[in-house]
Amino acid sequence: MGTPDFASSALKGLVEAGNEVVLAVTQPDRPKGRGKETAMSAVKECALHYGIEVFQPEKVKEEEAVRKIRDASPDLIVVAAFGQILTKEILDIPRYGCINIHASLLPEYRGASPIQRSIEDGKKETGITIMQMDEGLDTGDILMQQSLAIAENETGGSLFDRLSGLGASLVCRVIPMIEKGEINPVKQDDEKASYVGMLKKDSGRIDFNKSAKELERLVRAMDPWPGTFTFFKGKNLKIWKTRVEKGEEDRAGTEPGTVISAGKNGIAVQCGSGVLLIEELQLSGKKRMKTGDFLLGTALAPGEKLG
Repeated sequence: MGTPDFASSALKGLVEAGNEVVLAVTQPDRPKGRGKETAMSAVKECALHYGIEVFQPEKVKEEEAVRKIRDASPDLIVVAAFGQILTKEILDIPRYGCINIHASLLPEYRGASPIQRSIEDGKKETGITIMQMDEGLDTGDILMQQSLAIAENETGGSLFDRLSGLGASLVCRVIPMIEKGEINPVKQDDEKASYVGMLKKDSGRIDFNKSAKELERLVRAMDPWPGTFTFFKGKNLKIWKTRVEKGEEDRAGTEPGTVISAGKNGIAVQCGSGVLLIEELQLSGKKRMKTGDFLLGTALAPGEKLG
């Protein structure tokens, strides 16, 4: 049970490892992209490639959907970024229950956006947890964990790719151990738990009152989706690549969001603390480009405001 690329990596891994996948449950086809053409999920594409039956319930908790899953007689259900809550009725169907591939070192970052939040918070490492699912939100017992270092230039996209591969590898290690009774589940320490909600487009709105360090991490965390943005002369300005300008002291009396300098190396913007250098950006209706190229066609001078 899963939907995006993160889950299709696990499905591919399960099949390639010789597991018999009797059913792939994924979200219904949705309109996607500028043309709003109906597109299938990554899990559906992967399942069709391997000749696996696909089931796409609008609501998995409905009686017809539960019956379909029960009729598949699964020994185990593997869940990865499925996008719907499983009821106790579904959790109780498989002989070995349901296990979840979660992209954090639980109990830290329970919820929907652990990959992005770990970068945004400046964590040095994250990882994958294989968890026995219960009725709570990522509260089940830990079956296996493996950590992964977060690189200094890590983006949400690059970390997503690395964790999806690790998740696929880990779940394939866990399944034979579950079958042989070799797993010793570990209860989570709820007192150490933290929660992260779903990302929205507005999650990437830049607030220049924050420090340059915080904003540099935010830009990387939200790349590629939802992306970070501000405004310039009323137009949406996406920010794709930045760095903290070293050696630049805060300018007394300079309001956050004020452009300090603008040249081929970047646009330096005063933040609540420190200076952020914007190196790649994209004005509404234009393509993504380096700052030097952007300034060839757009007038932007020191003293002007972003935001």
